[in-house]
Amino acid sequence: MAYFPKIKKIRYEGPDSKNPLAFKWYNEDEVVEGKTMKDHLRFSVVYWHTFRNPLSDPFGVGTAFRPWDDGSESVKNAQKRVKVAFEFMEKLGVPYYAFHDRDVAPEGKSLSASNKNLDAVAKVLKAEQQRTGIKLLWGTACLFANPRYMHGAATSCNADAFAYAAAQVKKAIEVTHKLGGEGYVFWGGREGYSTLWNTNIKRELDHLGAFLHMAVDHKKKIGFKGQLYIEPKPMEPTKHQYDSDAAACLNFLRQYKLTNHHLKLNLETNHATLAGHEMQHELEVAIAANALGSIDANTGDPMLGWDTDQFPTSVYLTTQCMLAILKMGGFTTGGVNFDAKVRRESYEPVDLFHAHIGGMDTFARGLKVAAAIRADGRLEAFVKNRYRSWDTGIGKKIESGKASFKSLETYMLKKGEVTRNESGRQEFLENLINEFI
Repeated sequence: MAYFPKIKKIRYEGPDSKNPLAFKWYNEDEVVEGKTMKDHLRFSVVYWHTFRNPLSDPFGVGTAFRPWDDGSESVKNAQKRVKVAFEFMEKLGVPYYAFHDRDVAPEGKSLSASNKNLDAVAKVLKAEQQRTGIKLLWGTACLFANPRYMHGAATSCNADAFAYAAAQVKKAIEVTHKLGGEGYVFWGGREGYSTLWNTNIKRELDHLGAFLHMAVDHKKKIGFKGQLYIEPKPMEPTKHQYDSDAAACLNFLRQYKLTNHHLKLNLETNHATLAGHEMQHELEVAIAANALGSIDANTGDPMLGWDTDQFPTSVYLTTQCMLAILKMGGFTTGGVNFDAKVRRESYEPVDLFHAHIGGMDTFARGLKVAAAIRADGRLEAFVKNRYRSWDTGIGKKIESGKASFKSLETYMLKKGEVTRNESGRQEFLENLINEFI
């Protein structure tokens, strides 16, 4: 049965096309810096927003028109939804998808019932993966929706909530492993506090560190080779999230000896905005620590102060992203995951295609612009020249660890004053980027 009968496979038609159901920039076979666009971008569709979001908001019920969905939380309906999802992804031409355990399968009245439901749906997921060749980018567990997690999951004051969360993550990692998932994400949706009057921060962070070590141990025990990720976000739904931004996550990972290959970061644009950062900042912070693993591709509305999860349409944003990712050497296990939802007013199934086509085109264009900037070389040359004082003389001695306060004092007493600073040429560089966009 076809669930999108009027929509054919989305094809590349080029920048001059006026067809809203065609790619203008994303040509999966086009080679950029030695790799195809498909291999560079590793696009992924999220299950939760695309196939489970009713498009409700605090002021109104959902508007989404999904004719294939009977509205029930039955396993049968969930299995049917898998067929819908894979038809959509197949027609869109994406190589990956991502899911939460509770968005692909209904939660049961007990943990064992929930596990049984997940297994039943996972069988259909696996069959559809085999039929289409579409892979699982990463899986995760929903540890924030059920009231049992009102005080957190790994950071809950209730030890039973911690235990339940551990059991839920154990199952989610196992299912991700069985489906050939290339990673697993931890987003601490309620790992934080609403008030410090009732909170023991040290104890909660210690518990979170222990929880993640258990996850690493179980990953090794079952032979799961996928990368583990932490996804930063500073607020929503709590007042303060412990995983507030890239730097906070890195500090936490170092403090609890979870760095190196154990956990890397999955960064989201809208979360960066809420943290008061540009996505470029978060990417560069993660890359500097060799900790960037994957990204959630979306954007926020600059006029709104919450997580709007809109599809990316800014070439400036995607250029910044792809410059950083190309500099890193590209993704290995991660990818560009569209953690984004259509607007409440865009309620018809075709809107799902329009949204993803636009996001994919925007990232493809950003990739091409980023590659052109790199090939041009002026930006890289400027930055290299700006730091040339560190390549020789006293700068080289400092970086090599051969300097001390005493030797630097001697150096400056003899020299008298610092070499004249040079302009940062911010406006020049901004104009330079505009040459390519």
